[in-house]
Amino acid sequence: MITQEMIDRINTLYHKSQAVGLSEAEKEEQAMLRRKYIEAIRANMRGTLNNISIKEPDGSITDLGKKHGGVQDAS
Repeated sequence: MITQEMIDRINTLYHKSQAVGLSEAEKEEQAMLRRKYIEAIRANMRGTLNNISIKEPDGSITDLGKKHGGVQDAS
């Protein structure tokens, strides 16, 4: 999960990189934070897409999460 503090740190490191540059440790921290941020965005998007249902022309409902393997039954 990404927190507001992590987003603020990503932004701080970006602005510092534009102004004076980053040390190697800061570059590694920036890369790690960006990876976590992207992972959180992808997980959020998967969750959203897995909750989409489509009403077919015949009136039936297709759950795209189940149809495309995104949601596993617990049974």
